[in-house]
Amino acid sequence: MWDPGKYLAFADHRSRPFHELVARVGAASPRRVVDLGCGPGNLTSSVSERWPSAVVEALDSSPEMVSAARARGVGARVGDVASWEPAPDTDVVVTNAVLQWVPGHEDLLRKWVRALPSGAWLAMQVPGNFAGPSHELVRSLVDASWPALRGLMRLSPVLDPEGYADVLAGCSASVDAWETTYVQRLEGEDAVLEWVSGTALRPIRAALDDGEWAAFRAQLAPMLREAYPRRADGTTWFPFRRVFAVARMP
Repeated sequence: MWDPGKYLAFADHRSRPFHELVARVGAASPRRVVDLGCGPGNLTSSVSERWPSAVVEALDSSPEMVSAARARGVGARVGDVASWEPAPDTDVVVTNAVLQWVPGHEDLLRKWVRALPSGAWLAMQVPGNFAGPSHELVRSLVDASWPALRGLMRLSPVLDPEGYADVLAGCSASVDAWETTYVQRLEGEDAVLEWVSGTALRPIRAALDDGEWAAFRAQLAPMLREAYPRRADGTTWFPFRRVFAVARMP
């Protein structure tokens, strides 16, 4: 279960990659723009503002996120990204921080590219920090103390920029792929723990009851504090790598 409030606690940091991704899309007046994995809809609204004449389609697998999006006036629906298929007038597809949850999404990208009309744009972004301390420490804790949770934190669920460029260019699309590491300035006590609780730790949270979840967090918190020390002003630096690719259909 997704918690829109927890996710939006770092809305500014989470939105920057989305805006930088969409800025590389050169569509002038698309007929239909699709936000796959729209979350609470706060970023979908900016799509409507950029392309006001377009039909905006938004979907997310989480009923909680869709409810939050609808509360913002976004006409979102519950849907599975893996089974989505583009309508004939789909000129822009944006999928932001979603595909890391979808095993085998390379084949999904190929399927979309082949189905999209000529001149359409596909823009994707995924987190690329799975080898970072925030994830390695979780896996270490699980291996040492929570063996029943093994397998919930996937080791490397995404490709690097060249990997996505190969996938998309292999379908004859024109590709722009890159990566960025954001050094994010987080505020609050146990800021990194709060960050990963809203995203990466979601499968672990879903597997534990409230008491177990509190115990897991209590064990993880000091490990993350040591890896990401709090600065004198109370903030914490959190390096976060992101992988991007934008493709235009031939």
